[in-house]
Amino acid sequence: MLFLTTLNPKTRMPTLLAGCALLLAACGSGGETTDDAPKPAKRAEPTQEQKLALLASLPAPYNTGDLENGRRVFARCRSCHTITEGGPNMTGPNLYGLFGSTVGTHEKYRYSNALKDADFVWDAEKLDEWLLRPRDFLPGNKMSFVGIASEQDRKDIIAFLKVETGYAPEAENP
Repeated sequence: MLFLTTLNPKTRMPTLLAGCALLLAACGSGGETTDDAPKPAKRAEPTQEQKLALLASLPAPYNTGDLENGRRVFARCRSCHTITEGGPNMTGPNLYGLFGSTVGTHEKYRYSNALKDADFVWDAEKLDEWLLRPRDFLPGNKMSFVGIASEQDRKDIIAFLKVETGYAPEAENP
């Protein structure tokens, strides 16, 4: 703050705004990615009807998930994760295509050794365990999120993620 008080009053605000812009730009870079490759072509956004059809096709109990609540619960995750196809890695990896993928293998993301050394495929049950308490589920991972205690919130966020991240039923059963 002392620095700002020493600036000319006419240049103080532009300097402050420029500094804020730089901080915001740096915030989005995440520092965890080396994602400088061109992005693949994105698929068309599913319609609401297609999303509801996919929700209905999910295995129980996710087929009765509340997508709106899942979206709200996922708001806690948005500061570290993106879910769009070709979206950037941030502090955490992009989650598009998560279901059916091998843990610790998302391209251009630097995982902790705990995740690199783990040996499983992400499915709804594994993600449910992870979301309950990430630190307990896989000790040594670098995710600082404490978890989601509500079983219903976890079911809703999993349903939301399946609908929003390109899930295909055959992806979990290759």
